[in-house]
Amino acid sequence: MIMKTLFDKTKILNMELKNRFFRGALWEALADDKGHMTPELWAIYEELAEGGVGTIITGYAYVTEHEQPNPGMMGIYEDSFIQEYKNFTDMVHNNGANIIMQIVYGGFMTNYNVGERTIWGPSTMENEVTGTMAKEILKSEIKYLINRYAEAALRVKKSGFDGVEIHAGHGYLLSQFLSPCYNKRMDEYGGNIENRGRIIFEIYEEIREKVGKDFPILIKLNSQDFVQEGGLTEEESIYIAKKLADMGISAIEVTGGNESIKEVAERNLGAARTKLMVSKDRESYFKKYAAKLAEEVDVPVMLVGGNRHLDVMEEILNTTKINYFTLSRPLTSEPDLINKWANGNRKKPKCVSCNACYNTPGKRCFLNIRGQL
Repeated sequence: MIMKTLFDKTKILNMELKNRFFRGALWEALADDKGHMTPELWAIYEELAEGGVGTIITGYAYVTEHEQPNPGMMGIYEDSFIQEYKNFTDMVHNNGANIIMQIVYGGFMTNYNVGERTIWGPSTMENEVTGTMAKEILKSEIKYLINRYAEAALRVKKSGFDGVEIHAGHGYLLSQFLSPCYNKRMDEYGGNIENRGRIIFEIYEEIREKVGKDFPILIKLNSQDFVQEGGLTEEESIYIAKKLADMGISAIEVTGGNESIKEVAERNLGAARTKLMVSKDRESYFKKYAAKLAEEVDVPVMLVGGNRHLDVMEEILNTTKINYFTLSRPLTSEPDLINKWANGNRKKPKCVSCNACYNTPGKRCFLNIRGQL
């Protein structure tokens, strides 16, 4: 039996991948106040592209001008972005990496400018973490939002990106639709899991119509909400994933945890868990679900969340049907980590999963800022 390696060359549709590593989406908070590129943001991606990772997924980009969930997010809501992103994607490609843009509508996962705009949710409800209120989105507004996703994805393609990723995890709007905690609708967008997933299916269909059959469309999907009562379940998530696979989705990135619910953070069950380096058993914490999903679908499955040691990822790669591994915080700490591994240095990552990077300028590694190299 031929063993697979983390440095195999593979393809997703027409996108060639030089290894099985993805850099996961992280909000850098470095774009300007309209979502445009800045030298500081450019430098982060140049460093990543030079560091050896095969494919980079950008921090989430907002698809409607007046719905910016967080400051410093990248934008993709109008055509003025296309030329600057062409220059940006050229730079990444010239440094040997692919780049995919993640797109999002945040919903009430925000406390940014909340008094100045209307925030849509599947139902009228308050976010118990942020305290932000969402207004139930009308069906006419759903159609508008679907179109904004599709137009944004077309701009992504025109800008030279290698693919687009729909963010449907972590408590943002699309995962709110999937979650019975928040989706209390009585129409065709609420109720059973088919209806709760309808907005995602329609977004995928309209994006595919805009970008064509050969452009990779990925989705970041919650495995479950990790709440004790009333959240999205694994069985429901697999239903959504299987239907998207049947529709032609290019890859599924497995994540988990609804971060708009207090108990998720209190129980350390969000997407960016801490205390991973205590034991290798704590690593790759969505692997059980991802392995189960990979048995059910014929599209690539990407595992995000706590991927740390090479030997752990190698074992997962060769004992399951999981195809790819996403690293986020480790590449914030060491952008050249993949080059180190490729050159035979099987070091453990410097990242200790402390999450202090979330509170530094530019979301930089706290250890680097303190000079603890």
